[in-house]
Amino acid sequence: MSGGGTETAVGCEAASGGGDKKRDSLGTAGSPAHLIIKDLGEIHSRLLDHRPVIQGETRYFVKEFEEKRGLREMRVLENLRNMIHETNEHTLPKCRETMQDNLNQVLQRLQAATDSVCRLHQREQERKTIYNDHLLANEKQHTVQWEEFMKEQHRKQAAVDEEHRKAVERLKEQYAEMEKGLAKFSAF
Repeated sequence: MSGGGTETAVGCEAASGGGDKKRDSLGTAGSPAHLIIKDLGEIHSRLLDHRPVIQGETRYFVKEFEEKRGLREMRVLENLRNMIHETNEHTLPKCRETMQDNLNQVLQRLQAATDSVCRLHQREQERKTIYNDHLLANEKQHTVQWEEFMKEQHRKQAAVDEEHRKAVERLKEQYAEMEKGLAKFSAF
């Protein structure tokens, strides 16, 4: 691959010589096996280990996102600042002016309405007073008329009772005379 020599099988070689000295199992740094293993490691990391690439892409995405977000937030804040400035400079004074003009008119109308209501209430109270006085006068008049009617009824009752008593006495006298007349005839 990138080592340039012949390819040989990779394996662990047993240590040759005395037991004290450890030998590198892959041989020396410049050996073809070492280069092949290094190349295989690079290929393996490129094919299977994507962490560095993903980390780089992630950093790039976060950086772009923060920049775009920061710019978007800056635009939003600038728009808000402009709206607030416009509101403070133009809209609020117009609203205050309109409100003061209309408020004076509303207060005048409210005062006129209050005066009208007070007059109507006073008239209604006067009408109620007159009506109550009229009712009291009618009630007194009806009471007097009722008393006179009852006196008249008692007087008429007394007259009828007297006439009835007189009629009963006349009938008694008449029957007494008739009994005397019958008694004369029964004696025969």
